[in-house]
Amino acid sequence: MTDATDVNSPTDLVPAPRAVEGPMRCGVELTPGTTLWAGPGTQTTERWLRSTLGPALGLPLRPGPEDARDSLRLRLDDTLAPEAYRLAVVANWGIEITGGSAAGVFWGAQTLRQLLGPDAFRKAPVRPGVTRGIPHQIIEDSPRFRWRGLMLDVARHFLPKEGVLRYLDLMAAHKLNVLHFHLTDDQGWRIEIQRYPKLTEVGSWRARTKIGHRASPLWDDTPHGGHYTQDDIREIVAYAAERHISVVPEIDVPGHSQAAIAAYPELGNTDVIDTASLTVWDTWGINPNVLAPTDDTVRFYEGVLEEVLELFPADAGPFSPFVHIGGDECLKDQWRASDTAQKQISNLGLADEQALQAWFIGHFNTWLAARGRRLIGWDEILEGGLAPGAAVSSWRGYAGGVTAARAGHDVVMCPEQQVYLDHRQDGGPDEPVPIGYVRTLEDVYRFEPVPSELTPEETARVLGTQANVWTEVMEDQGRLDYQTFPRLAALAEVAWSALPAPAERDFADFERRMTAHYRRLDALGVAYRPPTGPLPWQRRPGVLGRPIDGPPPNR
Repeated sequence: MTDATDVNSPTDLVPAPRAVEGPMRCGVELTPGTTLWAGPGTQTTERWLRSTLGPALGLPLRPGPEDARDSLRLRLDDTLAPEAYRLAVVANWGIEITGGSAAGVFWGAQTLRQLLGPDAFRKAPVRPGVTRGIPHQIIEDSPRFRWRGLMLDVARHFLPKEGVLRYLDLMAAHKLNVLHFHLTDDQGWRIEIQRYPKLTEVGSWRARTKIGHRASPLWDDTPHGGHYTQDDIREIVAYAAERHISVVPEIDVPGHSQAAIAAYPELGNTDVIDTASLTVWDTWGINPNVLAPTDDTVRFYEGVLEEVLELFPADAGPFSPFVHIGGDECLKDQWRASDTAQKQISNLGLADEQALQAWFIGHFNTWLAARGRRLIGWDEILEGGLAPGAAVSSWRGYAGGVTAARAGHDVVMCPEQQVYLDHRQDGGPDEPVPIGYVRTLEDVYRFEPVPSELTPEETARVLGTQANVWTEVMEDQGRLDYQTFPRLAALAEVAWSALPAPAERDFADFERRMTAHYRRLDALGVAYRPPTGPLPWQRRPGVLGRPIDGPPPNR
């Protein structure tokens, strides 16, 4: 039995491809007899097709010769750009995915999956015996940006390993290729460091958790925590690499560090406060308890990073050399009151506390560079000067990215006012735990990562963009899904597709394509926000948020 009712048109693809020829009425059928030929260098896609797409549709995709009729073929072509692909469905010949690199072939396979309909996103056949026909067509595609990312905060609310692997699959389905993995913060330390076991023994658990915004009177008195063992991390990195996703770890310094100080009180400013009395923080906001800017603290974090570098090898993807060191929201009050910090400023010949943070960041930039790695941090690392080679995540708006690009630094654009997905999706009263500005699906779709004032040379410094998902008010996978989707699909199209200027983008067409895409998300079990608003069980009545009225600043 042949069924084309669930097979999607190339005009339903998300993100939108660059060029499509066709489709025509004739085409190619995929049956249990369809064979798969994988040319040299395409093994990751070959494995993915047999382990994921094949089981979804009941297709064994057995190996076959290159010239088999109506087969599926994978090959590399170095005349294409590295992540570009060409997907050709030709009647009486078969399906061929050609990529400029192994990643390009893999992205072509993601497009093939969409063409096969929502059933291709399940884990087992729901219509056994149905033959899938794909119309004759040729799709040529390549990404606009090299860095297409998702920042996932697992420090505020821990996401178990299986949840992280699931999000890597969701990223791959949307052609996203960087997981910025926020592993440490005041509220929890999530990565095992063997030479410092208290980081997880003490630092990965908090006694209770604030429910909602920090001004909320509500608390969850259940201890919250968890961490990834080193083997968990190795598995996550390997799983991501199979999907051509680079994992960039973030170890936050010198602020956002109370969990580490709770585990090792000597890391804090002991001459200012009783650091031994500190516990893992149980609420939200900017924390005054920051690392002591001492040589001993630096040595401690060098030890941490030595293990981090082993767990996140530089050859696991194009952006795997990067290590994110945070650098944001470091209050300087304790440093101003600390004799130890003031002596360090004097000994180093520095001007002030801002320069002291620049020294701290600069040390790790040099340390990482000596090991073949690259430092990236939030845009505060520009304050006090930034060493060559370091890159910047521009989160406080566009200004940090503009400053960095003009100074010759690479930039990832992720301004809070545009692509922080913890911000509310609607202004209605049923929106759960409303935080920040209203950022609708259309708002994210009209986000432009490259500031208009940059010159072509400066524009080349923009590596790409990412959505940031901070999880203070996302206590479980359902809340995470709700805040992230469908807006991550819009960000994926912004990062991948060759879109016109924001005002000229055809959001009505994107909404139409999302009608098909929601069925794919349904098949994947994603608890997204429906276009009509939150479902009854997605609401959080009575939980205080912090909504901000009016349009966000665009600067």
